Amino acid sequence: MDEIYLKQFVTFLKLERSLSDNSIQAYERDVEKLLHYKGIIQSKTSMANWDGKQLQQFLQYLAELGLSAYSQARILSGIKSFYKFLVTEDIIKQDPTVLLEGPKLGRKLPDTLSLEEIDALLQAIDLSTPEGQRNKAILEVLYSCGLRVSECVELKTGNLYLEEMGVGFVKVVGKGNKERLVPIGKEASKYVRIYIEQIRNGMPIQKGFENHVFLNRRGKKLTRVMIFTIIKNLAAKAGIKKNISPHTFRHSFATHLVEGGADLRAVQEMLGHESITTTEIYTHLDRDYLRSVVQEFHPRS
Repeated sequence: MDEIYLKQFVTFLKLERSLSDNSIQAYERDVEKLLHYKGIIQSKTSMANWDGKQLQQFLQYLAELGLSAYSQARILSGIKSFYKFLVTEDIIKQDPTVLLEGPKLGRKLPDTLSLEEIDALLQAIDLSTPEGQRNKAILEVLYSCGLRVSECVELKTGNLYLEEMGVGFVKVVGKGNKERLVPIGKEASKYVRIYIEQIRNGMPIQKGFENHVFLNRRGKKLTRVMIFTIIKNLAAKAGIKKNISPHTFRHSFATHLVEGGADLRAVQEMLGHESITTTEIYTHLDRDYLRSVVQEFHPRS
C-alpha cells in the first residue's frame, strides 16, 4: 500500500504543486529512503500509520549512516511533505512529523567569486573555437542574470530581449514553471549575440532543439553536467582553488549586488525566490526599477 501512496504523492506534486522534474525526483527519493528503512527493520505497519517516535528513529538511522546534517534535513523536508500530503488527502488524520526535529544546520554559505576571479575565468576561455564563444556567452549569462543551471540549459531564443547598448531582459522559466523577467547586462548581451549570430546560426540543429539558446556540437541542448564540467575545467585552467559550480555564479551575482547596495527585494525577484525569508511575503517590482538596479550595482553593467 505504501508504494501506492508514494505514486499518488508523486502525481500530486506534478499536478497540484507544478514542481520541476528535478524537485519531484528529489521528493520521491526521500520517501523511497523511508520505504527502504521500513524494509530493513521489517515493519509490517504501513508508513501512513507510523508515529513520531518511529520517524525519529528513522532520522537517527540516517545520522548513524554518517549523512551530513544538510542531507538529513533535506530528507526530513521530503518526508514532512509526504505526510502533509497524506493529511490533505484524508488518508491520515494527524501529521506525525509536526514535532520532528532535524539536525542543526550551520549557516555555511557557498563560495563566492571575486570580480577578479570571474575575470580570470572568462580570460581562460579560448575564444578561437566555437565552443569557447559559446562558453563565454554561458558564463556571462550566469553571472549577469543569476540563473540556475537548469534555467540556463532551458533558455529559449524567443525569450531573449537583448539591447544593443544597455540592459535588456531575459524571460526565465523557473521552479514550478513560474516565469520572471531578469535584466541582462550589455556585456552578456554582446557575447550572447556574437554566439548566436556567428556560431549557432551556422550549426545543424537537431529536431526539438531549434529554440534552445545553448547547444552542443551535435546540435542538441547542453546538459547540466556539461556546464558543471566546463566551469570546473576553466577554474583549473585559471588556477582557482575554490570549489565552484554554476551555482557559484548565481551566489556571486546576488552577493555582489547586495554588497554594492542593491535592494534585497530586487535581488530576490531577479533570483526567482518567493520570499527573502521563509515568512516574508514576496513583493513585485517593476521592470524599470530592476533595470536600474542592475545598471547601478552589477560590476559588469
